[in-house]
Amino acid sequence: MNLVDCKSALKTLKSGLPIIFPTDTLPAIGCLPKFSNTIYKFKKRDRNKPLILLGSEYKQLIDYVHESAKEDYENIALKYWPGALTMVIPASEKQTTILTSNDLTLGLRIPNSNMAQSLMRETGPLLTSSANISGFKGSTTVEGLALDFPSVKILGPIPWEKRSGKASTIIFWKKSGDWRLIREGEVLVRELY
Repeated sequence: MNLVDCKSALKTLKSGLPIIFPTDTLPAIGCLPKFSNTIYKFKKRDRNKPLILLGSEYKQLIDYVHESAKEDYENIALKYWPGALTMVIPASEKQTTILTSNDLTLGLRIPNSNMAQSLMRETGPLLTSSANISGFKGSTTVEGLALDFPSVKILGPIPWEKRSGKASTIIFWKKSGDWRLIREGEVLVRELY
């Protein structure tokens, strides 16, 4: 098993390779934003499926949010993060080079996981997806992930902190004060009901 600590993980990420790490929901595979192709390659993921940008705190992600959506972003972030809520929001014009969507939006989330937050305090935000081969359920154990992705380094120490095993709720920003539910998950967003 290829276990690494946060410092070694940063070296791996800077070399263009992904790492697997725990979140509060499902294990994630992540890379530095400029290496997003790596995730698609390792997961065998369809290029039309965007990745999610995870951070350690909401202020770390605010520069990725378009000016028109910043107020709504902050309101939702302060209420529901860290936690199992992903916001799909218009991306800042300064950050379009990291986009993996076709509609100039970006999915953002701060996981409620000490390990994930510690990692991203070290590395900065990471583009991520669930750690599974696309089209397959995938493992949620470190041992299973090591078998699914034998060449990918895994953040230690193990055992990892407890995770829910459920996907995050996804909401989409339409316009000021107007959010739409994309996927129901653990978090019930009162602003939508």
